[in-house]
Amino acid sequence: MTRRIGLFGGSFDPVHNAHVALACVALDTLALDELRWVPAGEPWQKARRLSSGVQRVAMLELAIAGEPRFVIERCELDRAGPSYTIDTVHTAQRREPDAQWFLIVGQDQFANLHTWHGWQELLSLVTLAVAARPGAAQPADAQVQGHAYQVLPLPSMDLAASAIRERVARGEPIGHLVPPMVARYIDQHALYLSDGANSGS
Repeated sequence: MTRRIGLFGGSFDPVHNAHVALACVALDTLALDELRWVPAGEPWQKARRLSSGVQRVAMLELAIAGEPRFVIERCELDRAGPSYTIDTVHTAQRREPDAQWFLIVGQDQFANLHTWHGWQELLSLVTLAVAARPGAAQPADAQVQGHAYQVLPLPSMDLAASAIRERVARGEPIGHLVPPMVARYIDQHALYLSDGANSGS
């Protein structure tokens, strides 16, 4: 029986409740056997310096504990150079050529997909699954919309990692925005307290 595997990439700096909600919706809506969280190594479209891969993976491990279908894919952290999703998909498909692959993206990523390296080949290799947040209507490029994609009904959650980092820098609580163990990790490791926490997403 063909395994159905989702790839969910991002900086996850930090992982927050909307990420977890989207991943759970993807599991159920797409009937996935497994969802792989893919923390970015060197996101080529981000100017902000990320927290270390070790810290972001540690937060992900805390956020996904208890769901055996969630796993962390570290290939972008282990790979030198810019993190291109097409390379990640190639790596995954070489390992499991018989699996059916789904790429889970948010609406902001969907809107920018036509700027991704090798995006046309990418869409020929995966089934695209797009989070549909109420009231967030960022249209995708017409060429991208010409490809088939599935819609993931996401509850209304107006969350952004950049806003969470800004709250931490201001000394404001974030326990209602991230999983409890992630909030504790951020506090224990004094993350996002520097001025550099306020740029990017």
